[in-house]
Amino acid sequence: MLKIAIGQMDVIPGRPDLNTDKMLSMIANASSHHADIIIFPEMAIPGYLLGDTWEQQAYLRDCEAFGRKIIAAAKDICVIFGNVAVDWGKHGDDGRVRKHNACFIAQDSRLVDIRIKTLQPNYREFDDTRHFFSLCSLSLERREPVENLIKPVKLSIKGKDYTLGCIICEDGWSDDYSVDPIAVLTANGPLDVIINISCSPFTLGKNNKRNRVFSRQAREANTPLVYVNNTGLQNNGKTVYTFDGFSTVYNSTGQIVTCCRPFAETLDYIKLDTEAGGQNLPPVNVPDDSDIASLHQAVSYGVKNFLQSIGMNKVVIGVSGGIDSAVSAALYASILPPENILLLNMPSRFNSQTTKDLASQLAKNLGCLYAVMPIEQSVEHTVAQISGTPIINLANGTEHQLNVSSFVLENIQARDRSSRLLAGASAAFGGGFTCNANKSELTVGYSTLYGDQAGFLAALADLWKHQVYQLAHYLNATIYGREVIPQAAIDLVPSAELSFEQSVDEGKGDPIIYSYHDYLFRAFTEYWNRVTPADILDWYSQGTDVLEQKLGCQTGLIQQLFSDPRPFIDDLERWWRHYTGMAVAKRIQAPPVLAVSRRAYGFDHREAQNNVYFTQEYLRIKQLLLSQ
Repeated sequence: MLKIAIGQMDVIPGRPDLNTDKMLSMIANASSHHADIIIFPEMAIPGYLLGDTWEQQAYLRDCEAFGRKIIAAAKDICVIFGNVAVDWGKHGDDGRVRKHNACFIAQDSRLVDIRIKTLQPNYREFDDTRHFFSLCSLSLERREPVENLIKPVKLSIKGKDYTLGCIICEDGWSDDYSVDPIAVLTANGPLDVIINISCSPFTLGKNNKRNRVFSRQAREANTPLVYVNNTGLQNNGKTVYTFDGFSTVYNSTGQIVTCCRPFAETLDYIKLDTEAGGQNLPPVNVPDDSDIASLHQAVSYGVKNFLQSIGMNKVVIGVSGGIDSAVSAALYASILPPENILLLNMPSRFNSQTTKDLASQLAKNLGCLYAVMPIEQSVEHTVAQISGTPIINLANGTEHQLNVSSFVLENIQARDRSSRLLAGASAAFGGGFTCNANKSELTVGYSTLYGDQAGFLAALADLWKHQVYQLAHYLNATIYGREVIPQAAIDLVPSAELSFEQSVDEGKGDPIIYSYHDYLFRAFTEYWNRVTPADILDWYSQGTDVLEQKLGCQTGLIQQLFSDPRPFIDDLERWWRHYTGMAVAKRIQAPPVLAVSRRAYGFDHREAQNNVYFTQEYLRIKQLLLSQ
């Protein structure tokens, strides 16, 4: 029997001192419970998403020093933990000191072994090859097969010898790589247990996939597998990631025999009969992580931790009476005391009594502070100043005046609310103001730069509009157990209310048809092989039912919306131009986005400001469709 302690800890990026203190406390606890091994996550000491802090040699020396403290604490227990391993005598590909993402194995207050990460992810939020030298790179340098460098760890615990296969995160996701570290380890003889230390961010439904992948690996290797992940919050500037933990143990048949609670720092214990392949323990059920409950848990956890990390305990939220600001308010009100939240309604002449009443009702239901600050007078002053001030050509003395169009007037209103009132009120209130934009709006730039796209955090900006509605129902039914978000706000047609053409009382709203465009935009952004208009037209040409199946939207919807190819193509081109055009510039200047999907805007969704482009295949299919 091996008694294993699973140190699912909240790793604080950039604070090796605090992480080490936490690890030392967990080691002491595990020792007092007579655990044989305690396992911590990948990069448990330094954190993982640190940006170019990895280039600071003083920081690296601190990480080494704290690593030595952990090794010294491994007196009567084996400690397995993640840290950066620095080879001061060599350089990486960038000419800086060589760094490895490493798994350290310590016992009897000495370092027993180090295992270097073999496979380094360089997609989505990951940028490992920028900072770390992999085992694959080391094999090329030494002109030695990488398989010769992937070796098990030998330990003696209580007089019994054990063989461990220690891998790091991506080493367990090897399907698309030329090297399979687990297969290499098991090919050289039987293992007692496989240990995967990870720093794996939350993505909706990702743990379900982890369980499928790791269960298969344990079964194929006929070896128990222990997966240890961290909790907490880390970011790379433009994108903020939650870490769900969900540390899990699989027996040699691939069954899950224990699972740590998600989004909770915990020290759990398990007695593993390695000779029986861990089959001494009964299988357990693991909660689904693809439903609205998991989505809410991730968003709420992320917002709470982000507020704590930046030291903010007061927020101002602009509430319009619509669904996005209502969900944002209800979310923050479940995290902060109501007296620390100021809900601010900022009507113009275009705002209906309906939405003004809904904003007031929301504040009353939540018990938050509330204020009404009309913007009509200041907007009129801005318009008069812009249109009434002469524009002079000093070269020839001619004058003209600027014209404030209805479109410009809409943007002036949005900026007046955010750049002037929300920014000023939040400073006076002693907090920050939120960005309430959803992912559909961010995708096509349906927001005003320095206006409603401003704020300290875009907590809903990785949620499609239909997910915002799901979250509204979940907040009412499950979190509050009563109707805090008025049902009328849920039923209301979505509208920016920036002109009489967007009157909610007349059923006029946003140009985005969320029931369709949510799924079209998702194909542009979240599909692993990114979809372009050429793919959309190809599927459309095969039949609207084919396109609906590919996108996942409601059956029959496309024919209801578009009578023939011409309006369909016009709509597709309109939104593609927005998505790859001005919306890019807006997203680059947007607030940090809290990530929950498999591709969030920011560092995850890397983009350049280039011209809008339609491929040759798209133009060919377009011509064919329009000629029929």
